[in-house]
Amino acid sequence: MSAVTETEAAAFVPADARRAGRMLNAAIIILLCVWVLLPIYLVLVNALSDPQTVTGWPKHFVPTFDLGSLSFFISYAGVLKALGNSVVVAVLTMVLSLGFGAPAGYALARFDFPGKGVFRLLVLMTRAFPLPLLALPLAVMFIRTGLDDSLFGLALVHTTLALPFSVLITASLFSGIPFELEEAAWTLGCTRLQAVRKVVLPLALPGIAASGVFAFVTSWNEVFAAAVLTIRNRTLTAFLIQSLDVSPLPLKFAGAAVLVLPALIFLFAVRKYLFSLWGIANR
Repeated sequence: MSAVTETEAAAFVPADARRAGRMLNAAIIILLCVWVLLPIYLVLVNALSDPQTVTGWPKHFVPTFDLGSLSFFISYAGVLKALGNSVVVAVLTMVLSLGFGAPAGYALARFDFPGKGVFRLLVLMTRAFPLPLLALPLAVMFIRTGLDDSLFGLALVHTTLALPFSVLITASLFSGIPFELEEAAWTLGCTRLQAVRKVVLPLALPGIAASGVFAFVTSWNEVFAAAVLTIRNRTLTAFLIQSLDVSPLPLKFAGAAVLVLPALIFLFAVRKYLFSLWGIANR
């Protein structure tokens, strides 16, 4: 008996069942899109409306394109400093995560050493400890080392949160790049470092971009460590949480929009690398 191909098997499925399956898939996709995009849209609508519209009733689903709420947010005391702190900490976190994560991922992908599997597991297990549990020891250690209330100290904490995934993402990507390409570069006179720089890194750029995006977004949205470890140098998330109970609605919506937009813009800027990541990783 000959095997039944997928096309022949699909021919036995009634047309109504196939149509119902497609409609169900479309409904699920639409529901997920609404679930994700509707809160972002409502935040942007209120951020781009004047304060009277934000606090008034009935609520509008179309922005009035008034910059009153954003102007009020920018002029609010301490916002610009907190926004700058968030940018500095997020960039530092991204640089540190890539600087340590990419070499570690390359080592995991290219070298065999005793305890390699255990090391990979320990890297992932660093996320098994909840940050609130480590808050008091971290605060004491930072005070003793002089890193308390500093942007660099907060960036170190955020790097610790993002580094495990940075290592695993880059390790997976380097594993998908054929080792023969590096060997070919060696035969043409390249050293190992030159082969990595000229051959491996261009191919690994999508994974590095994905790792950098994850580290940036992790730092940009993190609030607990920023609220516990900083006082005068708070990031925007910690600043908004600190004043959340006394802040008017226009300030809350404008602050939420300022927190969401940079992450979205960053994702769109590197989307071609993120999309091509799958093609390289599956080679």
